Amino acid sequence: MYTGLLIILLPLIIGWLLPFRHPRLLHVVNRALSYMVYVILFFMGISLAFLDNLSSNLVRVFHTALICAVCILLCNLLALWLWEKRQPWQHNHRQEQLPSRLKMALDSLQLCAVVVLGFLLGLTQWPLLHHATAAGEYALMCLLLLVGIQLRGSGMTLRQIVINRRGMTIAAVVTLSALVGGMIAALILGLPLKTGLALGSGMGWYSISGILMTEGFGPVLGSAAFFNDLIRELVAIILIPPLIQRHRTLALGISGATSMDFTLPVLQRAGGSEIVPAAIVHGFITSLLAPILIALFSG
Repeated sequence: MYTGLLIILLPLIIGWLLPFRHPRLLHVVNRALSYMVYVILFFMGISLAFLDNLSSNLVRVFHTALICAVCILLCNLLALWLWEKRQPWQHNHRQEQLPSRLKMALDSLQLCAVVVLGFLLGLTQWPLLHHATAAGEYALMCLLLLVGIQLRGSGMTLRQIVINRRGMTIAAVVTLSALVGGMIAALILGLPLKTGLALGSGMGWYSISGILMTEGFGPVLGSAAFFNDLIRELVAIILIPPLIQRHRTLALGISGATSMDFTLPVLQRAGGSEIVPAAIVHGFITSLLAPILIALFSG
C-alpha cells in the first residue's frame, strides 16, 4: 500500500513544488497532460485485450460500471439535496446561452474510442504489446507529475481554499457520499468493501481513476472505473442546466473533479460568475483527493 501511495504522491508533490507559473509554459503542460491521458488509456485498452475469458470479462466491466455509477450518483444526489435543505444557496442569476452539450459529450466519448483502439490492437497479440502494462506505469508517473504542475499553476492557495467554505463543504459531502455509494455497489456486486471504496473515489475523473484502478486491481476493474466516472461526467453535462436554478449545490456536486475544468464553462454560464470560486475549490479538492484515496484503498 505504501509503495503505491508513494508512486502517486511523489510525482504529485514534485510537480506541485516546481515553480512553473508562465502562462505559455502552463499551456504546454496542459496540452501534454491531454496527450498523456490518451497514451495511458490506449495502454489500458491493450491490457484489457490480454485478459483470459475476454467476453465474460467485458460483460463484467459494463455491469460493474453501471451498478457503481447508479449507486454513487444516487448517494451523491441524496446527500447534496439534504445538505442544500440545511444550507440553501441564494442567488439571482439567469442562465446564459450554454455551450453545446452534444459537443462536450462527444469530446468525452473520444476517450472511449482511444480505449477501444488499444483494445483492438491488443487482440492481435503482438509480442511487443506485452510491455504495455510496464509502459503504462511509467506514463502514469509522468501524468501525475504534470497534474501536480497543473494544480500548482491553477493559482489556488490554502488561504483561498479555506475561505471558500461552500466549495469545501460540497467537496466533503460529495467525497463521503461517493464512498458510501461505492460500498453499497460493492455489496451488490459481491466485491470487497475496499474495492468499492476505491471505485467510489474517482469523483468523475475517469482518466485518473481508470489508470490507477488498473494498476491496483487489474484491467477489468480499471475499465469499470473508467466507464463509471465517464457516465458521471455525461450525466453532469445533462443535469447541470435544469438543476442549477433551484438546486445549485446538486448541480455543482455532481460535477465532481470536473468542476475545475471540463464542466466549469457549463456551470459558469448556467449559474453565473459567483459559482466559479466554489466550483474551482470543489474541483481542486476532489482532484487532489481522488488519486490519494484510490491509492489508499488499493493497498
